Amino acid sequence: MRTNIFKKLDLHSYKLRKFKNKIFYILCLSCIIVAIVPLLSILFEVILRGAPAINLQFLTGNGLHGGIGPAIQGTVILIGLTGAIGIPIGILTGVYLSEYGTNKYATWIRSINDILTGFPSIIVGITAYSLIVIGLIGRFSPMAGAAALSFMLIPIVARTTEESLKLVPNSAREAAMALGIHRWRTIISIILPSAKGGLITGTLLAVARIAGETAPILLTIMGSNFFFQGFSAPMDALPLRIYLNSQLHTQIAQTQAWGAALVLILIVLTLNIGVRLASNNRYRKITR
Repeated sequence: MRTNIFKKLDLHSYKLRKFKNKIFYILCLSCIIVAIVPLLSILFEVILRGAPAINLQFLTGNGLHGGIGPAIQGTVILIGLTGAIGIPIGILTGVYLSEYGTNKYATWIRSINDILTGFPSIIVGITAYSLIVIGLIGRFSPMAGAAALSFMLIPIVARTTEESLKLVPNSAREAAMALGIHRWRTIISIILPSAKGGLITGTLLAVARIAGETAPILLTIMGSNFFFQGFSAPMDALPLRIYLNSQLHTQIAQTQAWGAALVLILIVLTLNIGVRLASNNRYRKITR
């Protein structure tokens, strides 16, 4: 009799767990659908409106002939400069906060990092315009734009780096210390490779964000109809070109704005896929 009661209780508990699992699965699937549907609708709208503008002249011509060649070149240059400035600083900051962040300086850095993460991009642009364009350099330039975008990239990379390194088990650090390995060597050879996936993801998220920012570059690089003319001259970029064309009410300008938006999406997507493939291939070679 008692055995039958326990069997019934186990069966009831199993059915309850199965029911909860189905409910949780349905909720997760619903959240995925809610997130994917707007994304797909945006992609569909951009492709539908921007694809008619895509041709060789549009992609390679300068602004005087209705092309976005200078904007594409400027976006690539800005991403490269910003990454060269911000990614190393962000990763080093994240490493410090994760591995040495038990003092008051780390608390201040986290607070500043949180403030910068929530800063509106227009504030960053105005600050860069006042300090760099007017004060330090005295002119619109790609370096001013890269400096402004770095203020937006560094907090994201630093936060994702810190959280990724914290996911590495402490047993890895203790094992390295037990073998007499220096702490800096442990971080470089063990901790960072173990958190490689999180570092790459955080970096790509930061790059994807700065690639589409308009306000900082509107106030720092000004825009140009010509290709790259030096680090001390104004330069064009895709977000800026999209904004300027969208303000014009002609059908040609609107179509060009949608086409530039499609090209910007393709550039970010190519960067994401390329970095992922390169990192995966490198990881496989190391494991072999």
